Amino acid sequence: MIVISAYVFCYTGTETMTPQAYFMESSEETFRLDNKTDMTTVLSQARWAGLHPGMSVADVGCGPGKTSAALLEAVIPGGRVVGIDASTERLDFARGQYGSEGLQFYQGDALNNLDELGTFDFVWCRFFLEYHRESADKLYANLDRLVRPGGILCLIDLDYNCMTHFGLPPRLEATIHQIVGGVANETDFDPFAGRRIYTRMYDLGYTELDVQVSAHHLIFGPLAERDRFNWEQKLKAVARQTSFSFENYPGGYDEFAAEFRTFFEDPRRFTYTPMILCRGRKPSMK
Repeated sequence: MIVISAYVFCYTGTETMTPQAYFMESSEETFRLDNKTDMTTVLSQARWAGLHPGMSVADVGCGPGKTSAALLEAVIPGGRVVGIDASTERLDFARGQYGSEGLQFYQGDALNNLDELGTFDFVWCRFFLEYHRESADKLYANLDRLVRPGGILCLIDLDYNCMTHFGLPPRLEATIHQIVGGVANETDFDPFAGRRIYTRMYDLGYTELDVQVSAHHLIFGPLAERDRFNWEQKLKAVARQTSFSFENYPGGYDEFAAEFRTFFEDPRRFTYTPMILCRGRKPSMK
């Protein structure tokens, strides 16, 4: 299976893929994605990558559109942004919440041909590669096709995704690592997508490559409500969509979730997730 934005696709070896249920999908998923996105952080990352006024931008895997709206701020006056996503629900929300002059939302998936959109000065893809372990070759090739010669590609994703906590009881720590491995096997999730970006862009021939590493999740002390909600949704997704047996917990998922919440709500707890940003320029003659 291949996860892309708001859908999972079963690949049959042809160009077109049939949408099925996205493993994080729920009635609150659009809100979760919108709520966890910080526009100030997005702007800072994009400007570091070289985004400036007047540029044309493709935001691949834009979800509910908050990142696209932030990118638009960096390219006005004179620029434009196209947010691309597969989810009708997410794009309806994006158009209602963030629609404005210079910002267009397009329904399509990045594993299929997006040539009708043309090419862009700046292509942005954030927290999207992690859902495409087996289909990464196809995704990277299609992202590259969107970048005009001389344009910039900026890719951002996580490493050790959901795996880095301190203060966990041994049973809980072992189970979390087993769960992440199980999700990776069942949904094409890649918990190490971030570490692969630089080498893949290098192999595509991008020049002027630069990398930043920082913390995405950085949770210590009292638990913020946004972090509580985000991680509770992750736990629920595991319970809904995977076949993990929770064999070390006689009470099953409920016992596991209760132990995780006790750990996570303790201000002694330390949780972080490394975030890797890579930007590069496509050669003018490739």
